[in-house]
Amino acid sequence: MEPHALCRFGGVVCECRTNADRVPAGARSANRQRGGRSGVRFYGVVMQLLSLQRVSKSFQSLIQLYLANMRCFDSSQIGPAIPRAAFVNLLKDNEVLQQLALQNCSDWLTDQELLPVIGQNHHLHQIQLKGCAQLSRHALVAISLSCPNLRQLSLAHCEWVDSLSLRSLADHCKVLEAVDLTACRQLKDEAICYLVQKCSRLKSLSLAVNANVGDAAVEETAKCCPELEHLDLTGCLRVKNDSIRVLAEYCPKLRSLKVKHCHNVAESSLSILRSRGVELDVEPPLQRALVLLQDVVGFAPFINLQI
Repeated sequence: MEPHALCRFGGVVCECRTNADRVPAGARSANRQRGGRSGVRFYGVVMQLLSLQRVSKSFQSLIQLYLANMRCFDSSQIGPAIPRAAFVNLLKDNEVLQQLALQNCSDWLTDQELLPVIGQNHHLHQIQLKGCAQLSRHALVAISLSCPNLRQLSLAHCEWVDSLSLRSLADHCKVLEAVDLTACRQLKDEAICYLVQKCSRLKSLSLAVNANVGDAAVEETAKCCPELEHLDLTGCLRVKNDSIRVLAEYCPKLRSLKVKHCHNVAESSLSILRSRGVELDVEPPLQRALVLLQDVVGFAPFINLQI
């Protein structure tokens, strides 16, 4: 390769020099951006970048420098399934990640691959582990110890999450604003209460698809998290009207509430929130009856629902 040759890959032009202190033009501009954007623009060519390391030792150094400075890693932007070896290679030298999304790695991701990444990245503020069922409670403990500035965490459908690991998260990550615990079925009211007591800045919380969650968890959430805007209680069969009334009383900033399949929650408690403009995922009884009537007879009589 000529010392000053221009190479084009995936629409990105790089000036390649023999000294490894020159970085791709696209990477230089991306590195100037804040808020986790460094390197995000070129995920479509990540696999090409890896293969281009074979061009020369100088190019290999450039690519490694580029990967080591990524602020955001989202496996879904690379492809439907990123290979284990590629994941390890991509992040082995990175210590500046701010956002990490690994839902597309759920088929093979274990503690062995994740813990080294978490251990060397202490600036993470968003982590997405939805459906990563092969991890263990040690992963959540590692996150809590390494990521004190964590703000958003998705553990949806991670049934390995237990009360002890959640307590560790609550003790060390007190600036959390959004937590998704959908289908974390080991968790009971006591664990949720401890979390919200320690993490009072929560704005979004999902406790969906957990039959162990009841009024105690919802009421404690309402009293401890005045900034709460979104709450998902879908399928929480033990939640009743009383806790919904407490939610209405203590959470003036609530914008949306999901209570579908909460059979013990009635319109008598929801109407308070509905009158405030809170978005609900269940319709009022009269509206549901009209929809049913329309399905049966093909039309519904006009009724002024504003009365």
